[in-house]
Amino acid sequence: MTPGASTRGGEPAPHPGPDPGPAPDPDPDPDDFVSQVVAVVESIPPGHVMTYGSVAAALGSRASRAVGRVMAYAGADLPWWRVIRASGHAPRDHEQRALEQYRVEGTPLLWSRSGTFRVDLERASHRP
Repeated sequence: MTPGASTRGGEPAPHPGPDPGPAPDPDPDPDDFVSQVVAVVESIPPGHVMTYGSVAAALGSRASRAVGRVMAYAGADLPWWRVIRASGHAPRDHEQRALEQYRVEGTPLLWSRSGTFRVDLERASHRP
């Protein structure tokens, strides 16, 4: 069949182009990223913390939200309270449970006059 000729259904035949080869994988294997996040989180010693962004940076990434997604799905089996927001605040909706862990581990905290707390990042940050 010549280019532009019709196939049986009356549609033109596809124009064969050069074979581009296999498409490059635009994203790394997500399981590998998950494994790397898990390894970094497991390396945080008691009484210390890392922000979502610093966990990502330890992996050579800027994907702090992806770290958050990993923690949301795989964090139950990890020391999740050691991964905090950049402001020093505990993971959202888990503040009281995190506070219990911070007290047990002796994590340095800062308290506001209103009674809210955040982790003292200057003293508690872990840098792998």
